[in-house]
Amino acid sequence: MRNPKQPTSMPREASAFEPVPPPILRPWSADRLVAGFCGRAGGVSVGEFATMNLSEAVGDVPESVAENWRLLRAALPSDSLVARVVQVHGSEIVEVTRDSARERPRADGMVTREAGVVLGILTADCVPVLLCDAHEHVAGALHAGWRGVLGGIAQAGITAMNSLGADAGSIRAALGPSIGLCCFEVEQDLAERFGAEIPSASRHRRAGRPGKAYLDLRAIVRDQLIEAGLAPSAIESVGPCTRCSAARFFSRRAAGGAVTGLQLSFAGFAAR
Repeated sequence: MRNPKQPTSMPREASAFEPVPPPILRPWSADRLVAGFCGRAGGVSVGEFATMNLSEAVGDVPESVAENWRLLRAALPSDSLVARVVQVHGSEIVEVTRDSARERPRADGMVTREAGVVLGILTADCVPVLLCDAHEHVAGALHAGWRGVLGGIAQAGITAMNSLGADAGSIRAALGPSIGLCCFEVEQDLAERFGAEIPSASRHRRAGRPGKAYLDLRAIVRDQLIEAGLAPSAIESVGPCTRCSAARFFSRRAAGGAVTGLQLSFAGFAAR
């Protein structure tokens, strides 16, 4: 007898209709640019993974995840190679080429200047950061959790973009749906560590319950990007707090720390 908690999938041939492409928040419009933030809607997964879970590592039914990826790829240029990494909550950045796009190195950021390579990162409260230099056709994608932010992943991402020919003055950044100041409550000692290691972080903190404080992780990342050379006008925040909008986006905090699905954020340039 099947465990009632075991999620089930709806095979494609069993569907009464062809699902529509998943909704995607598009931060920019530029020639050949392929970039966006997915939410949790538009897929076939059920239960805690409903519906557009794109992670194979959280316990979802493999057939459901495969169908979700089919739906996503249908929304991308047909020749796109989606590159991913094994995310480890650090600040390592790797360069991706068409030859290496199918590898899965341990890192939390990627950059590329090769057409047809789309960089994808998975999140469920951490800050997804998409980067592009539309003139040089260089793209980047970062998974900025609090450990990565402390490790300087934003600055590392800009340095890696520059190494591929991008100009910091021409790079645009989009910070996607992630946990907000309203909901990111941490231990007081961690908040103090942020203030000690990232001085501007003290501006983005408010008191929480006894022994705790709230941090605005997106605002801290924004400051780091400006310090790395980006113009303030080139940085935008896209989408709401994931915990407040858990009906639209996966959120570990909203799930009380339980396993949940993960949504994809992606950036790259089409081959044609």
